[in-house]
Amino acid sequence: MLQLKHIFKSYKVGDNITHALDDVTISFRDQEFVAILGPSGSGKTTMLNVIGGLDRYDKGDLIINGKSTKNFKETDWDAYRNNSVGFIFQNYNLIPHLSIIANVELGMNLSGVGKKERHEKAIAALTEVGLKEHINKRPNQLSGGQMQRVAIARAIANDPDILLCDEPTGALDTETSVQIMELIKKLSKDRLIIMVTHNPELAEKYATRIVNFQDGKIQHDSESFKPEDEKDTFNLKRTKMSYWNAIKLSFTNIMTKKGRTILTAFASSIGIISIAVVLSISNGFQKQINTTMSKALAKYPIAISQTATDMTSMNNHEDSDKNVKNRGYVTAKKDPSEEAQHTNKITEKYVDYIKKINPNYANNVSYQRAVNLNLLSKVNGKVERVQFSNADPDQSASMSAMRSQAMSSMGIGSSVFPTALNKKKGSFLKQNYQLLSGHWPSKTTDLVLVTDNKNTVNINSLKNLGFDVDNKERVKFSKLIGKEFSIVDNNDYYQELPTGMFVPKKANSAMYNGGTKLKLTGVIRPKNEDSMALLSTGIAYSDKLSQDVINDNKNSAIVKAQKKSNRSVLTGQSMKANEKKMIMQTLGGSSIPTGIMIYPNNFDDKDKVLDYLDKWNKGKKKTDKIIYTDMSSAVTTMTGGLLGGITTILVAFAAISLITSMIMIGILTYTSVLERTKEIGVLKALGARKKDITRVFDAETFILGVFSGVLGVFIAYLLTFPINSVIYKITDLANVAQPDPKAALILIIISTVLTLIGGHIPARMAAKKDAAIALRSE
Repeated sequence: MLQLKHIFKSYKVGDNITHALDDVTISFRDQEFVAILGPSGSGKTTMLNVIGGLDRYDKGDLIINGKSTKNFKETDWDAYRNNSVGFIFQNYNLIPHLSIIANVELGMNLSGVGKKERHEKAIAALTEVGLKEHINKRPNQLSGGQMQRVAIARAIANDPDILLCDEPTGALDTETSVQIMELIKKLSKDRLIIMVTHNPELAEKYATRIVNFQDGKIQHDSESFKPEDEKDTFNLKRTKMSYWNAIKLSFTNIMTKKGRTILTAFASSIGIISIAVVLSISNGFQKQINTTMSKALAKYPIAISQTATDMTSMNNHEDSDKNVKNRGYVTAKKDPSEEAQHTNKITEKYVDYIKKINPNYANNVSYQRAVNLNLLSKVNGKVERVQFSNADPDQSASMSAMRSQAMSSMGIGSSVFPTALNKKKGSFLKQNYQLLSGHWPSKTTDLVLVTDNKNTVNINSLKNLGFDVDNKERVKFSKLIGKEFSIVDNNDYYQELPTGMFVPKKANSAMYNGGTKLKLTGVIRPKNEDSMALLSTGIAYSDKLSQDVINDNKNSAIVKAQKKSNRSVLTGQSMKANEKKMIMQTLGGSSIPTGIMIYPNNFDDKDKVLDYLDKWNKGKKKTDKIIYTDMSSAVTTMTGGLLGGITTILVAFAAISLITSMIMIGILTYTSVLERTKEIGVLKALGARKKDITRVFDAETFILGVFSGVLGVFIAYLLTFPINSVIYKITDLANVAQPDPKAALILIIISTVLTLIGGHIPARMAAKKDAAIALRSE
């Protein structure tokens, strides 16, 4: 039962105050057809809006099934309109971009009615008003009478207690008006119907009760009703539009304006296109830089040698270049580089520490050992000595290291396969090198010949192998594969003189046959220009071969003699401690490497490797620290500055373009709000909360944001083809613009988030619109 008690409602326009409802008191039965008559401006529609919860009364009370509405919150009124009230408007107020059945289901969407039940109720309501066969049509495909029937079906679909009809036949011809009135009268048997009309004939013919209204007051009531006090039996069921329904509603609206939607999405995606193109180019250049960095790291690894320069000490000795006063004397001072020389005490413990480097940071470590390989080979049937080792027993440690580097750079030295820290990644050779002939080394005694990308080897390397070749002469693989060498133990290679000195024996077949046989099994070269070419051209062998030679010779006569003597057993010259240590290493008396080369995967990982090496030195005295040489630090600084500059430009570019897109979306959403004002009124009349209205427009901006992002990324992808063509013509760099899928996904997310932010303010504005005013908009 519905009761109005002393209801007042006024409107203020400028300085004028209009009393639309002036102390209105009236009660309605649960089932009756009430017609409210009165001239325009008498307050009829205002009373209808107050009863329907579209407008708020200033004073008095509206009582629903014994429940006072004085303390109703906004959400209570929303639930009341959805559960208890159905509206039938003069202008139908159907949403044009929805189908007939979708219009009817709209109120039930807000009630949370399940999809199947919602569809069944909508079909039943449309069947009741005689429109079952038109359920998939749009409102613009129906006549005026049919559209009003759809409005009635929408009003009754949720089975409300009250139907409020505002001039339901005002836009219809006489014949259609009669049909609609017959239908409304039929519906009044089960519920309360309150109809506002200007037509007294219709009221007299169909209504069971007529109320005359004028100047905001009831002038006459044909069937007045004074109810007894009623217990509070009113039950509110909260309304809520799901995100999915909001998206579907917005998507349907967007699809009715395909042309504008595509243009809007394209305009919004311009910023995304620009950034995606820049990121694609940046991504390609980053890969080019990574390749360059890998090559630089292969050429300039982190080096740990027996002697190193302490750069910290060097920097501390840097003085100002400013002239001092002439005081008549000079000061003696050591050369800073001399003072900065540091001797690294490399031990087995330190070597074990190096082996534990995280393989994700540095996959390869190369050990330099000064051991001399006592090599023999047969050239034209004659046994000759071969020298492709990195060591020379007649030189000091520093000279040996210098010679090793010189030989490597000239291509006449030998290389040791880097030791892979991560065995799961497979052979280093197979990862980075291409087999030209023969087979990959599988045993310690297998050797390979390394060429460059053009299949060339330094002529001196070939001569060392026993080949009599001229400049640019071609040597067939068949002559190389299978070439044999023999490693001879110290005891068989050297002979002791009566003076206690040792000299090499004369090479002969017996010595050759008694040694360990090595075989050249393959010829290899880097796979391509991007491969990590860590091996110098020439012979390459495994570190295990060096270790085996050391194990075989550590107890040899020459090693034992050298241990006891402070003079070289080869030259007879006196030696310092470090020189003796070097001689012992070349003779195979020590397994400690003379140098270690660590090859990080990239520059970022290099920093982590350096941190790992620094941990070893923490808490140790200066003399016990291991000083390394970071040969690629200069390249790192240069590259870091370049990437930092690119990043700054991208951030600035992104900020400008994306903020512009966000403002554009805000403007477009505001335009959409203005266009859909009546739809907002309809949704509120059906019980939509402010949150639901906001959700509908947020869903629209969400769809636009996703579409804009996807469109921008797709167009950017298409643009990479002509861009790559232009860049290739200018720089000879191929496929520079390379879209990154992760960056593309992030850009789509950014586009969506920014459009949501840009469109949320207009969406909130839409939610705050007055329902009664919105329904009157055209």
